[in-house]
Amino acid sequence: QVQLVESGGGLVQPGGSLRLSCAASGFTLDYYAIGWFRQAPGKEREGVSCISSSDGSTYYADSVKGRFTISRDNAKNTVYLQMNSLKPEDTAVYYCATDFVCSWFPADFGSWGQGTQVTVSS
Repeated sequence: QVQLVESGGGLVQPGGSLRLSCAASGFTLDYYAIGWFRQAPGKEREGVSCISSSDGSTYYADSVKGRFTISRDNAKNTVYLQMNSLKPEDTAVYYCATDFVCSWFPADFGSWGQGTQVTVSS
């Protein structure tokens, strides 16, 4: 059974950092792309970052480029999202999702975690 579990969210002040984790079970991450998405209240779910399975290519939304870093540890079957220089507009529930290739469209991902709340506020 494919399962993704996010962790690492919390409350942080503007300018602070958090590292989110997406732990996979029931399948081997090596062969799949992992995307991070976020959804703020009243807004649509949007793509934040993605890491491919084939060559480890990484992709970032313009709004997080230079501040967020996605990485994977295949030995731990886990993908991370390091978030630095956080802004209040980064506040959202963050989800990881998996499928065969990276995409910016949530509908392209077949399996999702339950989400972790990130709140950036002073």
